Amino acid sequence: MDPVAVRALAVAAENNAGYDRTRYFGTWLDTNRDCQNTRAEVLLQEAKAAATYTSARRCTVRTGRWVTRWDNRTHTVASAVEIDHTVPVHEAWGSGARSWSQARRVAFYNDLGDGRSLNAQTASLNSAKQAKGPEAWMPPANKCEYIGNWIAVKIRWGLRADSAEKAALIRWADSCPNVRISVTKA
Repeated sequence: MDPVAVRALAVAAENNAGYDRTRYFGTWLDTNRDCQNTRAEVLLQEAKAAATYTSARRCTVRTGRWVTRWDNRTHTVASAVEIDHTVPVHEAWGSGARSWSQARRVAFYNDLGDGRSLNAQTASLNSAKQAKGPEAWMPPANKCEYIGNWIAVKIRWGLRADSAEKAALIRWADSCPNVRISVTKA
């Protein structure tokens, strides 16, 4: 893992006062007006087989083939997976998003500009993770990729890490292969 990137994360205590996901981050959007919201776009980006849709308009994905990254399980029905924010929205709020404009928070929630931000996951993994950071939860598979993605999203959005989170990130990064992280800031 990129030792410079993880050590460059700013440290600050997390402040989650006033958090309200729907009020401050909104919902999935259809930013390119093709009738497919962010959920559908992520499913299409990650599909390993051609998707089918619930109607001829092709707005809602019904089937395809997805391999959820954090457990390497294969799914063929879109309703079997949820779209996970690598850095949970609650975590983002407490790590700096509470001071952002509404538009920036909505952009974070719907970030299709970096494939590390959103990913298809099983409901059970998404539920187990909730708003936890790497200091409290790690996936059963591909831990180094997860840590790299977490760091990339934090850097992309200028989010801080609390001291326990940063210590865990450093521990994990030091045990992973040295891979340079490249990020385009949002």
